Amino acid sequence: MSNQQTLVEAFSQGLGIDASTVNDDLAYNTIPQWDSTAHMILISELESRFDVMLDTDDIIDMSSVAKAKEILAKHGVPF
Repeated sequence: MSNQQTLVEAFSQGLGIDASTVNDDLAYNTIPQWDSTAHMILISELESRFDVMLDTDDIIDMSSVAKAKEILAKHGVPF
């Protein structure tokens, strides 16, 4: 499975949304499912699936799928 597929699955699972709705433009608070509680579940999913530990700044900055890719790339996960 590619990192892109893993990312889509993590967002789908973490936010409880259909994988087809996950794209780079999907952003925090643009859908009811992505609230502050779901954000922490999503962070946990991403850390677990990509075996990374995100710091507080990364967690706060992760405002969209595109930004998640940028942050994960910083931690050595290529997209």
